[in-house]
Amino acid sequence: MGSGRVNIEIIFAGRSNVGKSTLFYQLFGVKVRRGKKPGTTIKPNHLQYRDLLVTDLPGFGYVWKGRNLSEKVKDFVVRYIEENAHRIKLAVEVIDAKAFCEIAERWDKRGYIPVEVEMFDFLKELGIETVVAANKFDKVENESVIEEIRKWIKGEIIPTSAKKGEVEGIRRWLKSKLVEMGRHDLMGVFRK
Repeated sequence: MGSGRVNIEIIFAGRSNVGKSTLFYQLFGVKVRRGKKPGTTIKPNHLQYRDLLVTDLPGFGYVWKGRNLSEKVKDFVVRYIEENAHRIKLAVEVIDAKAFCEIAERWDKRGYIPVEVEMFDFLKELGIETVVAANKFDKVENESVIEEIRKWIKGEIIPTSAKKGEVEGIRRWLKSKLVEMGRHDLMGVFRK
């Protein structure tokens, strides 16, 4: 992490293996440390630019080393967000557009709220402006999946395909929010 005071933070959150790190690279041109298997990244990756900190949080929901570690990672992510909520101004929650609805319905049938929905609501409760990157959208057969996702997540959802470099919607959203904050000086953080 760079040195200096941090006044604004942008976080990337989501389940393991949804493409957070790939999206991070496409937006900022910085490759972050990743594990070889899904759920092996258990520490956040940071990029500092001036007084802006951009954080790629570990994936929650699955850790290949077992349930106990999975809970620890989830607890870490929640604690990290709570402890830094004063400076976290923007959040990008990354979901797998193709798999989300099936996973959400499975959780719902068991009487649970899907973790993606819990995370989105948690971020909103903390007053953090949040957008959902419906990643892997290139694998979706029916574009009406966005409407299905909206049944679960009541917020802005932007179709994205990080692996194919189709991230302009998220880039535009982030830039517009920084401009609204009067922070034109932070545009240099984005990959050219």
